[in-house]
Amino acid sequence: MRPGAKVMFTIAIFLTIMSVIYIFATMWVQDDGYLVGLEWVGAVSMILATVLALMLGGYMQFIGSRIDLLPEDYEEAEVEDAAGTYGFFSPSSIWPFAMSAAVAVLGFGVIFMYYWMIALGAILLVWTCTMLNLQYGLPKEKH
Repeated sequence: MRPGAKVMFTIAIFLTIMSVIYIFATMWVQDDGYLVGLEWVGAVSMILATVLALMLGGYMQFIGSRIDLLPEDYEEAEVEDAAGTYGFFSPSSIWPFAMSAAVAVLGFGVIFMYYWMIALGAILLVWTCTMLNLQYGLPKEKH
């Protein structure tokens, strides 16, 4: 089993134990005179967190058995073994700043409940995300 799957299954075991403790603690330990019974929001969230950790662990185990060994799996691996091309990073682009400005417009629209500003911010955010993704994919003008 790969280390990632082991970590997620360990987290799932921990969350299972904590879920049981939380459920029993909220059912029988009373800190108020009038609240008796299970505290549903916390219990459901703990159980859902356990299920999420199990799902991730199962996915990592399923995928880990179908890929080749990675340099992280060798005990005597060096840092250079994992070196390679990590991708292309744009040296200068205006679009991350434009996206931040669009998020600011959207956020101010939500804060002040100006529906026109929310719509404008959403449109600007979609446009700037599209332009960020397509900045090296659009053909150049031929004039």
